Amino acid sequence: MTRRFSQVDVFTGELSYGNAVAVVHDADGLDDDALRAFARWTQLAETTFLLAPTPEGAAGGADYRVRILTPGRELPFAGHPTLGSARAWLAAGGVPRADGVVVQECGAGLVRVRRGAGPDGVGEVLAFAAPPLLRSGPARHADVVAAAAALGLDDGAVVDAAWVDNGPGWLGLLLRDAAAVLSAAPRPGAGGPSNTGLVGLHPGGSGPDGAAVEVRAFTREAGPGGSDDADGPWHEDPVTGSLNAGLGQWLTAPGSDRLAGGGAAVLPGRYTAAQGTALGRRGRVHVERDADGQVWVGGGTVVGVSGTVAL
Repeated sequence: MTRRFSQVDVFTGELSYGNAVAVVHDADGLDDDALRAFARWTQLAETTFLLAPTPEGAAGGADYRVRILTPGRELPFAGHPTLGSARAWLAAGGVPRADGVVVQECGAGLVRVRRGAGPDGVGEVLAFAAPPLLRSGPARHADVVAAAAALGLDDGAVVDAAWVDNGPGWLGLLLRDAAAVLSAAPRPGAGGPSNTGLVGLHPGGSGPDGAAVEVRAFTREAGPGGSDDADGPWHEDPVTGSLNAGLGQWLTAPGSDRLAGGGAAVLPGRYTAAQGTALGRRGRVHVERDADGQVWVGGGTVVGVSGTVAL
């Protein structure tokens, strides 16, 4: 059966500089084996499949349901696939039930995706409401030491660390500056937590395109059963919505700057993160904590490929 297909570049306004996601439309009727086989075939970090919402999702306002698969496993939530799926659905003629907001149903529940103008008032930016963290709080010293060693960080590079897990299992490491983030050199077979994100401030809080921080995301290759191999090779993700969501929830929260003390936050309530620099990408992630404390994670989206696929 022929189904509509899109490939969307996310967290960029220019094709080939963000993070791509493959999107299969009208995927109802495909069994799990077909989904897994196609996700392995695309060899992208994630492939998504758009389906009709469940009765419970529809009752909660969902416009569609999405399943998110890597070549090795299924994820309950992921950031750039959420924005890429919403862009593909809108570009294919989808009309949200609520004005200006797309509601996506996924394994993590209902996720709101709002539509708005870009930071410079040009173009449209999609932003998702960061889901609640499944695991948060300070990380064990042993985990931090293991992660730092596995990523080739020098002594004193790590300023703070916390779990920022909204599904993929992220451990967040705050480094002394953006240069320390860019100098990380993963060591194969060094052990340590399987999904680790690095973040460091640019001098004066103003890096390329006004980015306040530099971010890098490292994961282990997932095995066929979906488990991560602690001794397997590292993979660097170009631009990562779920990690930036967790980092934003951690570092914009009052009291997150333990060195400053008091109620200070490490980052302001609105900032831009640069990611993908080490891979030749120019990902830009816009993070905002609103008056209610909800963190929104957004960026540009470009439909690079559209057509049909035989599944």
